[in-house]
Amino acid sequence: MKRRDFINWVGLGFLASSLPIAIAACSPETTAAPSSRSNTAKKGWQKVGTVAQLDKTGQLLAENSPIGAVLVVGTSKAVKSLIAVNPTCSHEGCTIDWKAKENKFVCPCHGAEFARDGKLKRSPAKKPLKTYQTKIEAGSVFVKTV
Repeated sequence: MKRRDFINWVGLGFLASSLPIAIAACSPETTAAPSSRSNTAKKGWQKVGTVAQLDKTGQLLAENSPIGAVLVVGTSKAVKSLIAVNPTCSHEGCTIDWKAKENKFVCPCHGAEFARDGKLKRSPAKKPLKTYQTKIEAGSVFVKTV
């Protein structure tokens, strides 16, 4: 191989390996000014839905939120009583249901029951549900991730 061919191949390899870095550096997410991001996101809060969605049925299930599945129960009229839990049963991973009349979460698979605050009331589950702090701001429902 001639020296000129070798240098061409090395240069081409360098360009090819630098391409992902150049694309990442030019993406809008990394070039956005920190001040353009919301204050809520900076402080560890994630949006999981809107007030309209919550008020429609009294619950809001966000299966694909940035922190995983979240079930928010309550209405915007009673912000202090909003509760947010991870709706995955700690027994075998079924998605729990909110029973408003009974004021509890129930696993449809094996009958485990959890109190409104996520604490275990009835087995076969062994652990309580993970809970999150909630707030409503500018027509959106947020949960604290930290």
